[in-house]
Amino acid sequence: MRIDLHTHSRVSDGTDTPTELVSEAARAGLDVVALTDHDTFDGVAEAEAAGERAGVRVVSGIEVSCSRGGQSVHLLAYGADPGDVALAAEMTRVRTGRTDRLTPVLQKLLELGVPVSEAEVMRFVGDSPSVGRPHIADALVAAGHVRDRTEAFDLFLADGGPAHVHRYAIDVARGIELVHGAGGIAVVAHPWGRGRRRVLPPEVLEELVQANHLDGFEVDHQDHDADTRAELRQLGGRLGVLMTGSSDYHGTGKKDHDLGCNTTDPAVFAELERRLRTSHSLG
Repeated sequence: MRIDLHTHSRVSDGTDTPTELVSEAARAGLDVVALTDHDTFDGVAEAEAAGERAGVRVVSGIEVSCSRGGQSVHLLAYGADPGDVALAAEMTRVRTGRTDRLTPVLQKLLELGVPVSEAEVMRFVGDSPSVGRPHIADALVAAGHVRDRTEAFDLFLADGGPAHVHRYAIDVARGIELVHGAGGIAVVAHPWGRGRRRVLPPEVLEELVQANHLDGFEVDHQDHDADTRAELRQLGGRLGVLMTGSSDYHGTGKKDHDLGCNTTDPAVFAELERRLRTSHSLG
């Protein structure tokens, strides 16, 4: 069984519709795929319907925008209730923060000599309920200012970059609480990718597990090299948490993140399902 638990459609910052994503998952030989769009469940129903037609099981997920000490942390939630009032309210607040920062980011880009208009950015927003930095990156690519999204982030949009504007994100401990309150399972995405180890060093991950009951973290991810994966796997084994693997697929929005390039062990997925059943029965 091949399982990919982290993917994005154009309902957030991917380039495939949910239906197209599931069709691609089937072509990639996946049996299970989780749709984990940023801060919204809006694409899940379409993906589930497509999964029934394609013979691919679709897991309802979301990638929650969190932070620790003002630095970005991404939290994957599986099986959370989209109708949970507290979680839904925070997702709305996060999405509003994304949209509200568009104007100041565009002003910074103008001052840096790489102007793009709001109309140019909105061309790439599509079905997404909010504007993300990848949409701005796509506009920069279309305008000829950068080669791809990666360069747009490296030069301008990354946290602390010259065009970065702070927005609201949920404290990661609160995020875990919200996910659990909605009956979901919480897994930190790519915890040590792209310099995030300084934000989530081993002692912090251990604290989140012990104090906040974090369920797991993503180990096999394209942003983790072999040594990082080995160290995370050793830490996760000691803490007894779920250790997942996935592509973080964004369609053409991310290079070298093909569906199924990393997968989750079926035994880990079975334990995730068991915890979800327990959580839902208690709820």
